[in-house]
Amino acid sequence: MSQSVPVGLGAALSELAGLLLSTDSFEELLQGVAELSVRVIEPAVTCGITLAQDDRVITVASADALARQLDEQQYEHDSGPCLEALATGEVVVAEDLATEQRWEGYPTIAMAHGMLAVLSTPSMVEGKPVAVLNLYARAPRAFSVLDRQLAGLLAGQAAIAVTAALRHYDEVTLSDHLRIALFSRSVIDQAIGIVLAQRRCDPDTAFAILRTISQRRNVKLRTVAAELVDATRSAPADDPP
Repeated sequence: MSQSVPVGLGAALSELAGLLLSTDSFEELLQGVAELSVRVIEPAVTCGITLAQDDRVITVASADALARQLDEQQYEHDSGPCLEALATGEVVVAEDLATEQRWEGYPTIAMAHGMLAVLSTPSMVEGKPVAVLNLYARAPRAFSVLDRQLAGLLAGQAAIAVTAALRHYDEVTLSDHLRIALFSRSVIDQAIGIVLAQRRCDPDTAFAILRTISQRRNVKLRTVAAELVDATRSAPADDPP
């Protein structure tokens, strides 16, 4: 195992570097980082990436709808490992949420979703934490020292990618990227709501349906979501009874 880890990590970092060349939007780049992190760090069942700018935070990318819910519950309660990592610039680990005394009621909320461990690793740009890689696991003490090192390397590479992206994508500011990400997230949330109503399914399934359509059509997720929202808005209303 000790021999295979560097090879796997090297492949992961190569894939991460290639994301900047193969994606054409900031949020798509970070989406690739979130999905890659789950594949590389095996104890993690899901991953969300929080972006912070001008006292605002948003989950700009997530491996699935569950990670977004776990992140956003922290924002709503203004407490959690992700927000602590943003505030301190330090890695924050919750070894066992069942015995965790920090962050008020957040551990109970995370456990209700089946999570027992969290690893939040900040991405530093110019000495400041601008994003956090949030990894969630279903078992206590799931993240080993090696897992934390891998998360640190991925977060560090993500920070480099963020810095490069700000130059690569027409030098748009981070604030502009956050505004675009907020708009994209809103459209995706609306589309998830539409699928929920149409299919009578849960949010995770609705998100997976949209992702499958996106992959099959080779079209960005936000484009699929926007098309669904537009189609629903333009559909003729039922005649009143």
